[in-house]
Amino acid sequence: MISNVFNTLHLRYRASGVSAVFSPRKPRHPLLRVAFGLLGLALLAVLLVFGVVIGAAMLTAGLAMRLLRRRGQPVSARERRGALDGEFRIVDKPLLR
Repeated sequence: MISNVFNTLHLRYRASGVSAVFSPRKPRHPLLRVAFGLLGLALLAVLLVFGVVIGAAMLTAGLAMRLLRRRGQPVSARERRGALDGEFRIVDKPLLR
């Protein structure tokens, strides 16, 4: 029942002129097809290069901000980050009885 409803709606959509707006057709001329294919590849390459450049700029800006933030701190504050000082003692394991 429901599949019939969806099938009739799909057929009505295909029969109307609206479906042609959302599904453009390929040109029939072979040279025009090749030209559109090359244009699509060029657009893809431009977007890829643009994304790589933006990513590299973001990484460079992040590293520069980290280096500049660390620049004003004294050397002892930088070294203290990695080590944790404290007193400790070894406690024996309790014997199971």
